Amino acid sequence: MHILDDLAWRGLIQDSTDLDALRGHLDAGQVTFYVGFDPTAVSLHVGHLMQVLTARRLQLAGLRPLLLVGGATGQIGDPKEAGERALNPPEVVAGWVDEIRGQLAPFVTYDGDNAAVAVNNLDWTSEMGVVEFLRDVGKHFPVSKMLAREVVKARLESGISFTEFSYQLLQSNDFFELNRRHGCTLQFGGSDQWGNITAGVDFIRRRAGESVHAFVTPLVTKADGTKFGKTEGGAVWLDAELTSPYAFYQFWFNSSDADVGRYLKYFSFKTHEEIAELERATEERPAARLAQKALAEELTTLLHGADETAHVIAASQALFGRGELSDLPEPTLRAALVEAGLAEIHKPEVTVAEAMKESGVVASLGEARRAAKEGGAYVNNVRVTDPAVALDPADLLHGRYAVIRRGKKTVAGVELFT
Repeated sequence: MHILDDLAWRGLIQDSTDLDALRGHLDAGQVTFYVGFDPTAVSLHVGHLMQVLTARRLQLAGLRPLLLVGGATGQIGDPKEAGERALNPPEVVAGWVDEIRGQLAPFVTYDGDNAAVAVNNLDWTSEMGVVEFLRDVGKHFPVSKMLAREVVKARLESGISFTEFSYQLLQSNDFFELNRRHGCTLQFGGSDQWGNITAGVDFIRRRAGESVHAFVTPLVTKADGTKFGKTEGGAVWLDAELTSPYAFYQFWFNSSDADVGRYLKYFSFKTHEEIAELERATEERPAARLAQKALAEELTTLLHGADETAHVIAASQALFGRGELSDLPEPTLRAALVEAGLAEIHKPEVTVAEAMKESGVVASLGEARRAAKEGGAYVNNVRVTDPAVALDPADLLHGRYAVIRRGKKTVAGVELFT
């Protein structure tokens, strides 16, 4: 299937300059494209995966990626619906550039005929003086068109700085420089970047007399109206230190049945037939969560590797009595317990009832006693009938953790400090 047909089937093209012209351009020979990421934090998050994985799709189809991490634009931010973005020190942004480049590495190939190239717009922006910028870039941008952009119009009354107002000039110049230096003829990004991207297309036409192409992907939404990529703990990051592989896996595994079919099309590299089968499974056997499992395993493996994913799956099963807790590496066990709910207890001796209450699987000591009497109290997947017995230090996992479970589905953990 042609790459544009695949992208369209997956719902990954919301707007484009001219799809027929782009199709002809792609069929005429190898095309170099770029997608940009501004380093406004130490890590990318799952909201960026739409662009990261679309870049991977294009490279797999034979296109050559330029992955721009904006060491220049990251220092000034871009227009927002309200308020000015905080300006970060250049040395901080430079460190974030390096971190984000490393996070992009697992998703593309840096060798072969269409090897990915990492680029930084600070390389050409820092060389440009103010007069040169105004003369060679600014003169090609009618202020009336800039003011007509929705994100700018919404800020005119509340206030927008010239710094943020001029962001689209810098992004447009990035496309021009990548076209001049690398022969880049295609840019894509998120739908919120459509105005900036088409401004770059127009800038290249005005300044260089060349026709280039662009498209944008849709905004990822959730069926229930809540924001995609957010959990109770905040953003879901690609950095394993900020969001553990276990939490990353659980984010995708917890996708709703109403969302998972769309997410498979957006984020999975499974075939159309495989995705259709998983959608049928969700409709016919929703409790099995086969689509969610497939998506979570694929994306966790892509980002964190097969070994880490195997540990994560083992942990998610072991917490509920379907595997050996003692086989789990401590980082994986701890991450799983943090996600489930991990309580610290600073006492030399702790009873099972106290551990159940402190962990939150029951609300009171009386409820813990009732759970034990009914056969629903477990410590490290072993049923406990006497809630007054103390936790045995010899039975603690890695010498400090205990998995506390009530019944089949309510699980949490305690970390003991004696």
